[in-house]
Amino acid sequence: MTTPTEPDAQGAHFIGGTPFFASQHDQRLSYALYVPKDHNAQAAPLPLVVVQHGTGRTAELYRDQWKQFAIDNRCVILTPLFPAGLGEPGELHSFKFLEYRGTRFDLELLHIVDEVGERFNTETDRFLLHGYSGGGQFAHRFAYAHPDKLAGISIGAPGRITQLDDSLPWWLGTGGFQERFGIEIDLEALRAVPVQMVVGAEDIETWEINNAGGPNWMDGAEMTGSTRVERLETLRASFEAQGVAVRFDVVPGVAHKGSLVIPVVQEFMAELLSRRT
Repeated sequence: MTTPTEPDAQGAHFIGGTPFFASQHDQRLSYALYVPKDHNAQAAPLPLVVVQHGTGRTAELYRDQWKQFAIDNRCVILTPLFPAGLGEPGELHSFKFLEYRGTRFDLELLHIVDEVGERFNTETDRFLLHGYSGGGQFAHRFAYAHPDKLAGISIGAPGRITQLDDSLPWWLGTGGFQERFGIEIDLEALRAVPVQMVVGAEDIETWEINNAGGPNWMDGAEMTGSTRVERLETLRASFEAQGVAVRFDVVPGVAHKGSLVIPVVQEFMAELLSRRT
C-alpha cells in the first residue's frame, strides 16, 4: 500500500506523456496522450486536441512537441497511431483516404476519442484537429464527414487534396461521397468550423506528390498544382467557393517540415481555446 507521498506505480503512466494504448474498438490501432499532471477524474473535463500523424507515423514525437501547449492551455493532447501495413505489407497511405479494405479510419478515430473521454476526463462532443502532410490529407477529409465533431481544424500541407466539389470524383473531389461513406456532407456545419490551412513557403519539392502511377495517385491530381503550396491554395479556393472561411498561413523559410509550422498552428488553436466559456 502506498503512502500519500509515494507515486502510484500504475496511475503514473496515465498522466503526463502516456504510453501507447491499444484502441479497445480495433486493437490494431493505438494512441498516446499528454495529460497535464494536475488533471484528475474529479476536475472539470479538459478540451481535447487531436494531432494526426502523417506517412512517417511520428505520433510520439508530436505528443512530446505539444506537451507545453497542453500545460499552458489546459487541454489534453491525443496522438492516434494508424500503423503502416494494415491489410497489405508495406501499405502506407490507407488512413489518409478515410477507408481502406473495410476499415473506416474516421470512425475509428471517433471510437478512440470516446474511449479517451471516458478514461481521461476530456471533452468529446467537439475537439480540435490538426494534421500535417498525410495527416493534413486525413484531416480535411475527416472534416467533410464529421464537421459536427470539430471545434476547429488545422490542415497542414497535404500532398493530395480532395476539393469540396461534387462534380469531381472521389478522391479528387466529393462526388459520390454519400454513396461511399453513408454520410451527406453538411455544408452548414462545415461553415461553422474555424479552419486554418498552413504550409511552409519553401514547401516546393515535388518528387513525393507527383508520382503518377503510384498507389496514392489519381489522374487529375496534377491539375490541382505542382507543389504543396499550390495544392493548398486550390483547396482553399474550393472551401471559399462553398462559403467556408479559411485562415491561410504561409510560414516563411519553411520547407516540408511539420515541426516548424507547429507554432503557427498552436497560435490558431490557443485562440480558439481562449474563447471557451
